[in-house]
Amino acid sequence: MQRSKINKKTLIEAIRKNIKTALQEDIANIDLSAQLIEAKSFAMAYVKSKESAIISGIPWFNSTFLMLDPKIKIKWLVKEGEIIKKNQRLCEIYGRARPILTGERVALNFLQTLSATSTITQQYVKAISNTDAKIFDTRKTIPGLRIAQKYAVTIGGGNNQRIGLYDQILIKENHIKSTKKIDNLLPLALKHAKNKDIQIEVENLDQLKKFLELGFKNILLDNFNIKNLNKAVLINKKRAILEASGNITLKNVKKIALTGVNRISLGSLTKNIKAIDLSMKIETFKSL
Repeated sequence: MQRSKINKKTLIEAIRKNIKTALQEDIANIDLSAQLIEAKSFAMAYVKSKESAIISGIPWFNSTFLMLDPKIKIKWLVKEGEIIKKNQRLCEIYGRARPILTGERVALNFLQTLSATSTITQQYVKAISNTDAKIFDTRKTIPGLRIAQKYAVTIGGGNNQRIGLYDQILIKENHIKSTKKIDNLLPLALKHAKNKDIQIEVENLDQLKKFLELGFKNILLDNFNIKNLNKAVLINKKRAILEASGNITLKNVKKIALTGVNRISLGSLTKNIKAIDLSMKIETFKSL
């Protein structure tokens, strides 16, 4: 299975848009606090971790400062996706003091948020490492940060589900209830999405049997318990990709993976996150 569906062009554009929006939100036309510092002053700052994590979001962090001042230099002491420890120095930033101070919060916000997603993803990936199942994300992302968070999932070792409504069809409960001709769902989906993945959500074993008979090759098992997941795998006989979703935690994810499902998707990777605690400190300051 392909881990990431995000191409380089899409990623670069997302980074640019995210940073532009965040800086506009934070400083509008002026950083009043930075005006207290002499314009020609230079500084060296560093970022330190206050807890262990998987570091993620370096491209957003770097681009924030470079958008404010292309002459700022950033020296990273760790790599994207690396496990960092508490009290570890992560990077050093050199340049004019004003743009360093202005970019501090925005840059850290991206780094803290994306590191959180990568860290929790890695915990789930590790929990099922001895199984054949794979961890997938969902569309339950922070508004405006869809690409960023899905990128962070891959840094943590997870896989991207559809990026949005435009690149894959997922026929959910409300779609099924809104149509009068269930038997026509697959032909209609194929008509609108040739050569694209088509997935359907089922809520019970009877629905699973029905949609297997109709020829669906990718089926989402919504809120199935362990007993019914085992039954679903037996009924399926490897005819379709089976994905478990709903009420999944670190405590039960291994049991779910051992049922034999192919995928496990979690909205919590991107919506129920706690930002990693990072801080930036000015170490040296020189006024010219």
